Amino acid sequence: MNETLNNDANLGIVKISDEVVCVIAGIAAAEINGIVEINQGVTGGITQMFTGKKNLAKGVKVAVEEDSTSIELTIAVEYGIKIPEVVLQVQENVKKTVEAMTGLTVASVNVFVQNIVVPKTANQEITAE
Repeated sequence: MNETLNNDANLGIVKISDEVVCVIAGIAAAEINGIVEINQGVTGGITQMFTGKKNLAKGVKVAVEEDSTSIELTIAVEYGIKIPEVVLQVQENVKKTVEAMTGLTVASVNVFVQNIVVPKTANQEITAE
């Protein structure tokens, strides 16, 4: 579904695709320290494997309601971070960025932490002991 925005200048209709909103949200989430990746699930991984192209909207879903938008993200975080603090930063940055770039009202940003990733240096120290 596409988001339709009213243009005050009456020059025409502006439509923003859900894919564009997903890409904006994914990039905004990835900007936060402690976020390792926005998870794409099995189908996204297979697509990337065959095409060699990275999908910037992976792991992001957009639901359009009557006058607002809800965003769902599935993420992997770095081991050792404070998950609630990082997720709050993700929610705030995604909401702020999507609203600023699109003019849409973001009602909610739901975050599902699906994985935790141990940095290679920490992993090497653990196995070396």
